[in-house]
Amino acid sequence: MWKVLMPKKIVFGENAAKEFDYPKNSLIITTTTPEVYNKWIEYMGITNYEIYDKATPDPAIETVEQIQKEFEGKNISTYIGLGGGSSLDICKYLSKITGIPKILIPTTFGTGAEMTTYAVISFEHKKKLLQDEAFLADAAIVDPYFLPGTPFNIMRNSACDAAAQASEGYDSKIGNPFTRFFCKEAFDILEDAIINDKHELLPYGAMLSGIGFGNSSTTLGHALSYVFSNEGVPHGYSLSSCTTVAHKFNESIFYERFKRICQKLKFEPLKLKQPLDEAADVIMPDRGHLDNNPKEVTKEDIIKCLDEIVNGNPLA
Repeated sequence: MWKVLMPKKIVFGENAAKEFDYPKNSLIITTTTPEVYNKWIEYMGITNYEIYDKATPDPAIETVEQIQKEFEGKNISTYIGLGGGSSLDICKYLSKITGIPKILIPTTFGTGAEMTTYAVISFEHKKKLLQDEAFLADAAIVDPYFLPGTPFNIMRNSACDAAAQASEGYDSKIGNPFTRFFCKEAFDILEDAIINDKHELLPYGAMLSGIGFGNSSTTLGHALSYVFSNEGVPHGYSLSSCTTVAHKFNESIFYERFKRICQKLKFEPLKLKQPLDEAADVIMPDRGHLDNNPKEVTKEDIIKCLDEIVNGNPLA
C-alpha cells in the first residue's frame, strides 16, 4: 500500500496570490524587508494583519518560540508564510505547536516546502530535518508574480535545490508510481526552465517537485550537502556538486542531465574545512536520507564521495 499527502488546498498560476481570500487577523511571517514585503502585501490585498519580519535563514527553535510568545493572546487566526523555505518552515512548526492554520506562499521556488510534510529547524546550532503530517499546509499558493527581481544567486540556488529534490525523489527507495510521475515531470520542466532560460516555469516545476519528493524522500545528495551547509554554504549551492556526485554513485538516469543544469548555472567547486573522515561521521547517522538511497552507502563510500566533491571538480 502507498500513501500520498498533499496540502488541503493548492492554488497556483498567475494572480493566484492576488485572488485568494485571506482570513482577517493573520500573522505574516517573512525574512525580507518592508520595502519588498509591502509591495507583496499590496498585490495580495491582505488587510487586518500582524507581521513578523525578523525571521532569518536556517531558523532556530528559539525563533519559533519567540514568535509564539510575542503574539500570544492576540487571537491570530492564521499564519501566512511569505518568502523562502525558512519563513514556511517557521509557520509549519508554529502551526503544529499552536493548532493555528497556515497558508504557505513561496517566493523563491526551490524547496517545495509549501507542498511537503518536512521542515528544517536548527536545534543547538545544528539543522534538523523534521517530518510530521501536521506540517502540511492548509492552503499552498504558488504565483509566478514573486519571481521577477529575484537575485541571480537566490534563483540559481533555488532552481538547483528543486532539480536535486526531483531527481533524488525519483530514485528514492520509498518512491512509488505516483511520486516518480511527479518527480520526472518536475525535472523535465525545471530542466527546460534552466537550460532554455524559461524562468517563468520554475514555480510550477518546484511545486510538482515538492509533491513528488515530499511523498518519497531525498537521498544521498542531501545527506552529503549538510556538512557544507553547516559551514555556511547555501543549501542549493551545496547540492550542485553533492547531488551530482551522488547521482554518479547511484548510476542515476539523471546524472548527466543534472550535471548539465549545474554547469548552466555556473556553480563553483565546493570546499570543506572539516576533515573528510570527521565529516563522514556527521553524515552517517542521517538515516532518513541514507536508508532511502537506491544503493547501500558505507562510511568509506561517503569519504570517497566527499573527496570527489572537494578535490575532483565534479562539474568540470
